Amino acid sequence: MDSAISDARTPLGASADNGLKIVVVGGFGVGKTTLVRSVSEIRPLNTEETMTQAGASVDDIEQVRGKSATTVAFDFGRITLDARNVLYLFGAPGQERFWFLWDRLFSGTLGAVVLVDTRRIDDSWYAIDRLEHHGTPFIVACNDFGGPVRASEEVRAALDLDPEIPLIDCDARDRESAKRVLITLVEHVRSQYAVAAGPLTTTEVV
Repeated sequence: MDSAISDARTPLGASADNGLKIVVVGGFGVGKTTLVRSVSEIRPLNTEETMTQAGASVDDIEQVRGKSATTVAFDFGRITLDARNVLYLFGAPGQERFWFLWDRLFSGTLGAVVLVDTRRIDDSWYAIDRLEHHGTPFIVACNDFGGPVRASEEVRAALDLDPEIPLIDCDARDRESAKRVLITLVEHVRSQYAVAAGPLTTTEVV
């Protein structure tokens, strides 16, 4: 699908004074880089490196055989919500050997998206555990890889999600779908921290 990446020099509005940080986490190859790339209004900063035979002994690629590159630090993108509020998106690396970076990325985070490949639900456990440890609000988004669709009740039970945590389906390649994921997260955070966080908005993402 077409990506909606604009020129890397797209300026940040002079009136923007409220930066909101969101982290996209999940297992290896679940589409974190794709989601950041599809929704960012600037050309994202990617720290992808080509996968080589040297990583075969440490990275489980059985379910992601078509993957040729992987994030080794983080992805970064940006979305302007309105004249004052800007979302900064950070995509976390998925391999277990890079998980030590996650706690740093969670610092100062408004909330997080746990991106899930329902063929490999167990890969999402660590992300949920760390977010709960930090007390970071999050939602779960099941990325569409074209396989059989699993019922939301089944996914929620497999992840042992609390009833109030939103669980939605998405296609990380599609900008409109990725926007809905982020709007769902912002609404979830607002419902939990409306007084403490101030006037967040779900104004249309441009």
